[in-house]
Amino acid sequence: MSGNTSGNIRLLSDTLARAKSEDRAALIAYLPAGFPTVDGGIEAIRAVLDGGADIVEVGLPHSDPVLDGPVIQTADDIALRGGVRIADVMRTVREAHTATGKPVLVMTYWNPIDRYGVERFTAELAEAGGAGCILPDLPVQESETWREHAAKHGLATVFVVAPSSRDARLAEITAAGSGFVYAASLMGVTGTRESVGTQARDLVRRTRATAAGRGGLPVCVGLGVSDAEQAAEVAGFADGVIVGSAFVKRLLDAGDHTAGVEAVRALAGELAEGVRKR
Repeated sequence: MSGNTSGNIRLLSDTLARAKSEDRAALIAYLPAGFPTVDGGIEAIRAVLDGGADIVEVGLPHSDPVLDGPVIQTADDIALRGGVRIADVMRTVREAHTATGKPVLVMTYWNPIDRYGVERFTAELAEAGGAGCILPDLPVQESETWREHAAKHGLATVFVVAPSSRDARLAEITAAGSGFVYAASLMGVTGTRESVGTQARDLVRRTRATAAGRGGLPVCVGLGVSDAEQAAEVAGFADGVIVGSAFVKRLLDAGDHTAGVEAVRALAGELAEGVRKR
C-alpha cells in the first residue's frame, strides 16, 4: 500500500453539503458485508445506492454486535457462517464505490481493527475508495492513534452519541470526530414512539450546539426508521437519516435473492422520497 493513498472524506462531506443545499436530509443506508453472501451483499448494496441512498455504511460482521438488534445479528450470523473476512469487506467497499461513485463507510466495532492493525486497516480502506469509519464502541479518549491514521489516509472518523451523552461528552465527541456525528436513539426500547422522537430531536439540538464551533459537523440520526413517513419526520430535524434494520429485514424476508435485491432498491426509493418531504 502506498502511504499517500487518500480516502473519500471529501466526497462524504460534499454529499452531505449537497443534500443540505437541496433543503433535504441525506439518506444513509446500512447493510452488512457478506450477507447473504459476499457477491450477494455487493449486489444489494449497489441496488440500495442506485435506488436512492446518498451514502452507504458497510457493516463489518461481528460475533457479538452489542449495539445491534436481532435483525442485524441474524444477518451478521449468516455472513460469519459464510466465512466473511476483512478482505471481503474491503472488496465490498471498493465495488460499491466504483459502481456508484457514492461515499461508502465501514461500520465496525473496535476489536477487529485492533487485531488487523490500524495502519493496515486505514491504508486498505482508503485504497478501496472508502470514505471513513463509524466506530460505535471506540471511546474518544482512546481514539488518538486511530484518528491520526484516518486523517493521514483521508478517512472520516464518525463517533456515536446517545440521548444519555452529557453535553461535555458531546463537545468532546464533536471536537474529535469528522464527516458527521451519528446520533443513536433507541426506538421501541426506551419508551413510546413520541417520546423517543422527542429524545432524538433533543439529542440533535444539543449535539448541533456543541458542533457549531466546528463549522457545524452534520448530525445524522439512526432511529429505527423503517418507512418513508418516519424518514420524513427525522429529516425534519436531522442532517441525515440512517436506515439499517429495515433493509436487512427486506433481504431476510424475500423469497429469493433477486426478489430481495429488488425489495431493497424499492425501499431506498421510498425512503429517498421521504427525506425530501421533511
